[in-house]
Amino acid sequence: MPHTPEPDEDDLDAVPPPQPVFHVEQALLGALLLDPHRLDDVNGIAADSFSTAAHAALYAAISTLPRPDPAEHAKNTTWLDRVLATALEEARGLTASYLHALVQVCPWPRHAPAYARMVEAEHARRRLLTAAERLVHTVHDASLPHPVQTALAEADALAAVVDDIANCFPPRSGVLPRTPAPPPTAADDTEAVEEEQLLLATATARPDDIDAVRWLLPDDLTLPLHAGLWQCLTTLARRDEPIDPVTVLWEAQQRGLLDYGREPSEVLRMLAEPAGSVEHWAERALRRSLLATAEHTGRRVEAYAGDSANTPFQFVAGARRALADIAAVRTRWQHAAGATPPQQRRAAPATRAGPPTTTAAHAARPTRATR
Repeated sequence: MPHTPEPDEDDLDAVPPPQPVFHVEQALLGALLLDPHRLDDVNGIAADSFSTAAHAALYAAISTLPRPDPAEHAKNTTWLDRVLATALEEARGLTASYLHALVQVCPWPRHAPAYARMVEAEHARRRLLTAAERLVHTVHDASLPHPVQTALAEADALAAVVDDIANCFPPRSGVLPRTPAPPPTAADDTEAVEEEQLLLATATARPDDIDAVRWLLPDDLTLPLHAGLWQCLTTLARRDEPIDPVTVLWEAQQRGLLDYGREPSEVLRMLAEPAGSVEHWAERALRRSLLATAEHTGRRVEAYAGDSANTPFQFVAGARRALADIAAVRTRWQHAAGATPPQQRRAAPATRAGPPTTTAAHAARPTRATR
C-alpha cells in the first residue's frame, strides 16, 4: 500500500539537499566563530560571496565586530551573542542554536583559508553564470531599441567578470572545461530567410557592390544554401568573372549546393528578384549573425559555469574562448557600420506590401511562396 503521511509529517522530499558549498560555508563560519582571529588568514571573499542570506549576514557580523579577547571568548558566549544580534538585523531566521551547530560541524578551524578559497570559487561560478544569463536574455529582449549595442555591452560586462575571476584563479595552460559546448540554436526565422534571398539577388544584379561588403562571411547567413550561394558570388567577383543568375547557378552546381533540395529553376527565380542595396541587406545579415553569436557565447559560458565539475581555471579558459567569437564578429560589425553611409543603415520598413519604387530604396519584397 502507498505510504500515507501523517498530518504533521514534513514533506522533506520537496526540499532539495544542500549543495556542497553550503557545507563549506558552514565549516568556514564555524571556524571563525570558534577562533575569530582566523579572519586574518581569510581573504578574497566578502559577505556577498556566500550562497544564503543567513550565512552572508553572519560573515558580515563576524568581519565587522571587534574581535573578542581569546581568553574571554573561551569562557563565555558574549561575543557570539553580539554576532547573533548583529546578524539578526539582516537575517531574521537565525538562532543561537544554529551558531553553536556551525561550531560543531567545523572539522578543523585551521583549515579556514582552504574553506574560504572554496567559497570564493563557488561565488565566481555564480557570478559568471549570472553574467552569461544576462547576455542571453538581452539577445532575446525584443523591447530593446538598440539590441546590438546592448548585447555588446553585456558581452563586455561578461568579459569583465571573466577577467576579475582570472585575477583570482589564473587559467592554467591546457586546462579547458570538460563540459561539451551546446550546439548553436537552429535558425527558424522567415524574415531572415527572405532578407538573405534579397541580399543574394541584389548582389547578383549589382556585383560591383560585393567588394564593399567584404566583412560579410558565408557563415553569417542562416541557411547552408544561402551561405554557399554567397560564397559563389564572392568567388566569382574575386575572379572578375561574369555574374548573373545563370553563372551563379553554374558555380553552385559545381560546389554541390543543389544537393540541398532546391530545383535550379527555384534558384534562378530567387536570384532574379533584387531589391534595395547590397550594403543594407548585408548589414542586416551581419546584425543577426552578431546576435546569434552573442547568444551562443552566453549559452556556452552558462554550460561551463553550470557544471560544478569544472574548476574556476577551466570555466575561465572556456569563457575566454567563447568571448573570442564575439570579438571577431564585433570587429566586422564595427567595420560595416563605419563603412556604410548613414542613410544605408536605416532599418528596413516593416511594411512588405510591394516592390520598391527605386533600386536604392530599402524596402522589402512581398513574401514569396517558393523558398
